[in-house]
Amino acid sequence: MSEGSGFDLTDVVEKLKNFRDSRDWRKFHDPKNLAMSIAIEAAELMEIFQWVNSNDSLDKAREQEHRVREEVADILLYLLSLADTLQIDLRNACLEKLDLNEKRYPVAESYGRALKYTELKK
Repeated sequence: MSEGSGFDLTDVVEKLKNFRDSRDWRKFHDPKNLAMSIAIEAAELMEIFQWVNSNDSLDKAREQEHRVREEVADILLYLLSLADTLQIDLRNACLEKLDLNEKRYPVAESYGRALKYTELKK
């Protein structure tokens, strides 16, 4: 997130719900379809970087900034819809997950290592 950006997306969620409801799309926004839509949009984001090596991926993101922003927004919008449908408080869910990750990935064991927490102590 850019500096100075807040995490309050209340206005975005309200606009999203109005967009959905004015088109009578709520009936399509069940957890399965929303989860699938997140995966589809994530795949569209991945497609931008397909066949680009890791070292060049930032340059590719800059070259395709508009497209990257649109795909990231699509992912977030579907995620917000899913969280709203399932009544998940995203802020609390994120903070709880970060607390869990702090325990799973102690700095002393995980610093500079790209291993899953189950592999750290082996």
